[in-house]
Amino acid sequence: MRHTISVLVENKFGVLARVAGLFSGRGYNIDSLNVAETEDATVSRMTIVARGDDRILEQITKQLNRLVDVIRVSDLSSEDHVERELVLIKVSAQARNRSEIMQIADIFRANIVDVNPETLIIAVTGDEGKITAMINMLRPYGIKEIARSGQVVISRGR
Repeated sequence: MRHTISVLVENKFGVLARVAGLFSGRGYNIDSLNVAETEDATVSRMTIVARGDDRILEQITKQLNRLVDVIRVSDLSSEDHVERELVLIKVSAQARNRSEIMQIADIFRANIVDVNPETLIIAVTGDEGKITAMINMLRPYGIKEIARSGQVVISRGR
């Protein structure tokens, strides 16, 4: 099962390394990791996407809570939340198919952020389903490169 974990940590040197080390030291893979300051410059939010059963998630949560610089750990997988990811896609775009690629970008409300004679770079934001659908639509044109930000997630409501 896929879990999205939000971890509020003190914005200090080495915290990211300790959290990543906790996962690697126990043999858990991180599918996606995103870290940035919150509205409070002394606090950062880490969004970690990992796979495992509920027992593994419980163990990870307990281990994270033991780290000194961790303020709060939340499994947002079971909560109502909003998730987004930014993806840059460089796609081969010859004159004969450029307009088709631009139409696909428009359908997905993506932005073309770079144009050159042989490629387009498209920026798209959305949830995993939207991102996957767009990549699948562009694949026949020849994707040259993909850069993904990793998910950012926030719970709804309060």
